[in-house]
Amino acid sequence: MDKIVSLAKRRGFIFPGSEIYGGLANSWDYGPLGVEIKNSIKKSWWERFVHRRSDMVGIDAALIMNPKVWEKSGHLANFSDPLLECNKCHSRFRADEIAHDPVKQGDRICPSCKVGKLGDPRKFNLMFKTFIGPAEEATNIAYFRPETAQAMFVDFKNVLDTSRKRLPFGIAQIGKAFRNEITPGNFIFRTREFEQMEIEYFIRPENWEKEFEYWLNEMHGWMKEVGIDMSKVHDHDIAKDELAHYSKRTVDIEFDYPFGTKELYGLAYRTDFDLKNHFPDKPPYKDPETNEEFYPHVIEPSLGVDRTLLAVLLSAYSEEGDRVVLKLAPRLAPYKAAVFPLLANKPELVSLARKVYEGLLGKLMVAWDDRGNIGKRYYAQDEIGTPYCITVDFDSLEKGDVTVRDRDTAKQERIPIQDLQNFILDKIYKS
Repeated sequence: MDKIVSLAKRRGFIFPGSEIYGGLANSWDYGPLGVEIKNSIKKSWWERFVHRRSDMVGIDAALIMNPKVWEKSGHLANFSDPLLECNKCHSRFRADEIAHDPVKQGDRICPSCKVGKLGDPRKFNLMFKTFIGPAEEATNIAYFRPETAQAMFVDFKNVLDTSRKRLPFGIAQIGKAFRNEITPGNFIFRTREFEQMEIEYFIRPENWEKEFEYWLNEMHGWMKEVGIDMSKVHDHDIAKDELAHYSKRTVDIEFDYPFGTKELYGLAYRTDFDLKNHFPDKPPYKDPETNEEFYPHVIEPSLGVDRTLLAVLLSAYSEEGDRVVLKLAPRLAPYKAAVFPLLANKPELVSLARKVYEGLLGKLMVAWDDRGNIGKRYYAQDEIGTPYCITVDFDSLEKGDVTVRDRDTAKQERIPIQDLQNFILDKIYKS
């Protein structure tokens, strides 16, 4: 993890938030390279699960909703973690994490100061509270959404009426959520502000088991597509007595992080819990053929953008001798190619290299680098995951071709400049 965190800051993937003012605990800013890979992850997910399907539509809902949404959904009453607090240093811990650690059972000695005792568990609601309007009064209380799901339930009837979809169909959304976590940490794994990619897939109740297995396979397919190391992935069925209040079955898709095996994604069968709460007077779905009115049931694949990015970085990181390589899936790489003049002090090489660079700019995310020797430039691009490095040399002046070096194999081949764009695009999007 230390190597990933260091690389992320050094190369412009992820910076500590508000760093010049001492930072803010577990707040992170995505830098020039980080925002590119993050956007690529979201784009790839949207293309796979929305654009390529006829049974899916998307929405983009507000971060702050009417507080009644959270009352009806059960979040105000149930969305809490058990909290333990030290009577000496006042450090706070999630009780479920402490309780599972046999070393810390018994007297419940504080893991932080090693002196104080941890008190009895108490409920800690994770909702971020705010106020609408100028007065901080109870009637003006609102909440930043702790999940994106509820907007898809609240908007169900509007989406149904305008899209005219029939069961089974889904609503997808990518967006920010906020949780006042007791113990955030492990870089971008658990933060108070995070981004989700979620689907609420509406089905007939008799088909839930078949649909559940289908979506579990789809999530595995997505992980392979973005280059997550599947040897580190495990499906964990949550025990019935540990299920969320809305769920009849949940599978946590876990990943072997350096700090332990933890949840990466979740797949839940939410039954008709949410639609019944939001539409209590009348079922919101009417079968257009039978005129039967009923509450559809829901399968929910939930995927975190930030956790995806962390798993992708950990899966891609490789050390080969003195060379560090991020073997990112080419379509996720921040730069798809980098262009170099062989020698930066030769105007004729720089001039042609700039033409090559500008010819690709706008069609691909492409980097320009003329600093230092060619070997160091290769190593720098390997470390940020650039799949192809293009070098303009003296042969390029005579023959009109360039050297293209593959990041993963370090093999080189000559490609005519006029064929370069198609060559790179084919390699990236047809691989």
